[in-house]
Amino acid sequence: MQNKSLLLLLLLLIIGFNPVEVNAQRKSKKNKVEDISKSETVTVQSIATTPKLVVGIVVDQMRYDYLTRFWNQYGEGGFKRLVNDGFNCKNNHFNYAPTVTGAGHASVYTGTTPSVHGIISNDWYDKYADESVYCAGDPNYNSVGTSSDAGKMSPHRMQTTTITDQVRLHTQMRGKVIAVAIKDRGAVLPGGHTANAAYWFDGGAEGNWITSSYYMSELPKWVVDFNAQKSVAKYKKPWTTLRDINGYMESGPDNNNYEGLFEGQSTPTFPHDLVGLWDNNGKYSILKSTPYGNSLTADFALEAVDKELLGADIYTDFLAISFSSTDYVGHKWGVNSKEIEDTYLRLDQDLKRLFEALDKKVGAGEYTVFLTADHAAINVPAFLRDQKLPASVVDSKKLDDRLTEYLKYTYGTTDIVKKMSNNQLFLDYRVIKSLDLDIADVEEELALELIQYDGIYKVFTANQMWQNQYATGIPHIVQNGFNQKRSGDVLMVFDPGSGKYGNTGSTHGSPWNYDTHAPLLFYGKGIKKGSTVNRTEIPDIAPTIAALMGMNAPSGTTGEPIDEVID
Repeated sequence: MQNKSLLLLLLLLIIGFNPVEVNAQRKSKKNKVEDISKSETVTVQSIATTPKLVVGIVVDQMRYDYLTRFWNQYGEGGFKRLVNDGFNCKNNHFNYAPTVTGAGHASVYTGTTPSVHGIISNDWYDKYADESVYCAGDPNYNSVGTSSDAGKMSPHRMQTTTITDQVRLHTQMRGKVIAVAIKDRGAVLPGGHTANAAYWFDGGAEGNWITSSYYMSELPKWVVDFNAQKSVAKYKKPWTTLRDINGYMESGPDNNNYEGLFEGQSTPTFPHDLVGLWDNNGKYSILKSTPYGNSLTADFALEAVDKELLGADIYTDFLAISFSSTDYVGHKWGVNSKEIEDTYLRLDQDLKRLFEALDKKVGAGEYTVFLTADHAAINVPAFLRDQKLPASVVDSKKLDDRLTEYLKYTYGTTDIVKKMSNNQLFLDYRVIKSLDLDIADVEEELALELIQYDGIYKVFTANQMWQNQYATGIPHIVQNGFNQKRSGDVLMVFDPGSGKYGNTGSTHGSPWNYDTHAPLLFYGKGIKKGSTVNRTEIPDIAPTIAALMGMNAPSGTTGEPIDEVID
């Protein structure tokens, strides 16, 4: 037998067979298969990032320069954590107008502009129903958690999906979406059409978190318990500055003529005696106009993370938070006030508290965050004028009276204009046709009239919006805010620094830089560290998150993923 084996081996060697080489080849092949397998595994992992939780934060009325103005006052765990350990888009803008809360939240989460998603403002005139409508209002649903009408809400006016909807679809509806805000529209619109829940704060005598029957028939036990604990009552206290007010050098004097007052106040100064002002200012509703409103929002959001077990399984969840009190404070006291400075220093602490809790509950490095705003804001125009800067207040009554006289003189009737809403004229087509007039001609004639009025920079017509495609400048911004079915027939744009403003407090809504330049910060799992001064736009947020997670962007997306952000 041994001789036969030797003869067989000799024969194999003669014909060129080498068992050592065969074994080597087999081993090499095995290694290649393992290498290929490893390579395929790496490729699969690089296709998508799967955070346990995505946290979308919208700070209502936040200008980009609040990051830089108050930088030296911020601690290390809030805004600075996002900037230093995340990605900062320094030249981020809204690419449409009007820059208001409803349109802003919808645009952040849909990845597109009002021209597509349909939320053209907070309120607008519905020319087909002949009535004014609210962006989140829906009489088909009932309030849950309150006997008032404050819960009659749904996202039905938003015509596209949101990034939150896409998370739900991508996870076969296993990923949870919870949205939280003081304002109803700050929760309803970010939550999308498929949110598990959206909650907002109902002030008044009760100070409860409520929702709509669109989401549920009754509040979950944890929300009932949270309301019953009356933890919001701890914020019924004087609003004093977080630090020595003399160190608040990034804002104007505390007592000036450009700031509003609570009912019952004689000066707009610290401390604000919320206890004494309580009954005359809506009781718990007064908290909305203080930084305590942001704190109670953070309290409730963290309770939602805990009780809803957000980020606790393999399916990505989404927590949408809107800090609304920054807007209320800005409207009352202005962007240059001590109140704004203190509000942002306190918000910085709330952000730190939020992130530290997420580190513990979800895991450091296991969640992804973006922070932006729904619009920015202008300095008080009266203040700007006193600094010899271009600014003016458009006299609404004077504008209306002059337009009325023009309509009577030119057409013999004022009925041609059915409604003025959001600086847009809505025409009555039946009246125009009965006068044997052409609609496009009437639009142009009105535009030529209005452009002569003080404070008006440009006037556009619906016909122009329909017939042209504007690629740059103010026309482009206006067109992105123009929705064929919902917008008016003549659209006014006021001069830079001008508008229908009051003499105190800040406001917003224009296509100008002070209203469009808003922060955009990304942080966490799948996010690079760094910054860019390249222009980014609000509709880029949703497709960036979609690209990060390897899923479809919202249905109407017109923005583009920001490739510098994704690791």
